[in-house]
Amino acid sequence: MAAVIAVTSGKGGTGKTSLTGAVGSCLAALGHPTLCIDMDVGLRNLDLSLGLADRALMDFTDVLQGRCPLERAVVEHPDIRGLYLLTAPLTLPSELPEAGMRELMRQARTRFEYILLDAPAGLGTGFQLAVCGCDRAVVVSTTDTSALRDAQRTVMELMRKVESIHLVVNRVQPRLMRRLHTTIDDAMDAAGLPLLGVVPEDSRVMLAANQGKPLILCANRGAAVAYLNIARRIDGQKVPLMRIR
Repeated sequence: MAAVIAVTSGKGGTGKTSLTGAVGSCLAALGHPTLCIDMDVGLRNLDLSLGLADRALMDFTDVLQGRCPLERAVVEHPDIRGLYLLTAPLTLPSELPEAGMRELMRQARTRFEYILLDAPAGLGTGFQLAVCGCDRAVVVSTTDTSALRDAQRTVMELMRKVESIHLVVNRVQPRLMRRLHTTIDDAMDAAGLPLLGVVPEDSRVMLAANQGKPLILCANRGAAVAYLNIARRIDGQKVPLMRIR
């Protein structure tokens, strides 16, 4: 059965979009047709993370408003079979009911095994659209106190709509954590969520995005391994957490 997963964060800068693109790439590479949908209207960047900036012409509002069928609006990655993108519009129409998004998810479930929605940071309209038709949610946070506080607020909103919610602690810097006398367990307690994965701070993430390539095509250690482990856990596999030193 297809799974619709909203990837959210309480604030910007947590690496949510990079995680969405990387985990989506890994799920497709594992043999699961995967659709990544950018829900960050006006600030879309998922196409850059996937290296599809010049290919994504239609956006999800084209499908919602009947201008284009889903199969024509999505763009398949040229190098990762089974990886697709549906991008966000530059502006959001004044009326975009949640019923339309639920219908879009119904259509997507018939074609893809995983649908990852890159929700915008915060709790605005884009966030509400992203979570209204999802089965699961992943909250992405760093270990910063402000990021964890905003993650808590996001969790409180998600609990009204989604049953399964997990935490990914991203951009982990062990030296900084030692200086702050904090741990991953502290982050889990602060967010109030079970842990799906930890991802180290890795300059290769930004380098891959600026080169217009999914991370798994240009790295095989560090964050790339962490994202692959997260994809495997989403797929139901038992994978030990990465030890970050």
